[in-house]
Amino acid sequence: MKIAFFDAKPYDKASFDKYGAEKGIKFKYYETKLNEDTVDLAKGYDGVCVFVNDTVNKTVIDRLIELDIKILALRCAGFNNVDTKHACGKIHVVRVPAYSPYAVAEHTIALLLTSIRRIHKAYIRSRDFNFSLSNLTGFDLHGKTVGVIGTGRIGRVFIDICKGFGMKVLAYDKFPAQGVEDGDKVKYASLEELFSESDIISLHCPLTEDTYHIIDENALEKCKKGVVILNTSRGALVDAEALLAGIKSRKVGAACLDVYEEESDLFFEDNSGHILEDDVLARLISMPNVIVTSHQAFLTEEALENIAETTVRNIIDIAEKGESENEVCFH
Repeated sequence: MKIAFFDAKPYDKASFDKYGAEKGIKFKYYETKLNEDTVDLAKGYDGVCVFVNDTVNKTVIDRLIELDIKILALRCAGFNNVDTKHACGKIHVVRVPAYSPYAVAEHTIALLLTSIRRIHKAYIRSRDFNFSLSNLTGFDLHGKTVGVIGTGRIGRVFIDICKGFGMKVLAYDKFPAQGVEDGDKVKYASLEELFSESDIISLHCPLTEDTYHIIDENALEKCKKGVVILNTSRGALVDAEALLAGIKSRKVGAACLDVYEEESDLFFEDNSGHILEDDVLARLISMPNVIVTSHQAFLTEEALENIAETTVRNIIDIAEKGESENEVCFH
């Protein structure tokens, strides 16, 4: 089988070549993203493999079908960039529902600790042999209340880490999971209670119509003064302009973002030689209490292996059995 692999990066190739070779799949790597202008690169292939910032809209799906593409393999968990309503019944769409929940949860806590203990500031100072402690005062996580929105695999791992720090957890999920509540340390709460009681809020939910801008001006008004916002899930869960306003008004004490609403043309690329035209992102990055990483929470050796292995298995299952347990919608 031949698969056109879009938005390819050097760190993708080793794992996909390894697992592809084991199953007789040859990947052709394209650095360009899949969109209406590049979809014809898939001509002559059996399927396409895409990532979070590829555009798989109605036009792209129709053209893939015209090119006799049978499989659209997402090498990620989220699929908000795919018009699934249009794809269902026309093309197999598969995803990687869980690659390493530990990778994302651990990155989230790393961002939190870096922010509240001013590690990034101290690192820069010490590089200049400045060992002053002025303005580096942080706060203990022990005893603080963290609101966790989304209690899937990543959310639950993050909750376990927070419990290890001695934190109280308020969880919210439209579909609560069994076994999450743990006496008085972890309990499910309404969004209103979570907003009003949490010192820290961490997002671990998918992007849907219900969760779009779940952190907006209205939500921030309900939060404690000085609340810390963490987002390592999907950018559009947070209204970036409302977040910026909250930081300027001192309502938000700190923000740690691994994702951004308008990241598709920026993240995963070196833009250091360019003027950033996104004023909101530029202003967020300029804030001393904001940390932005470039959608790297997933990027561990273990996660890359799991992503490749699961994606290859999904492709083989569709080819050999006509179905996969990881289908987003059925053909």
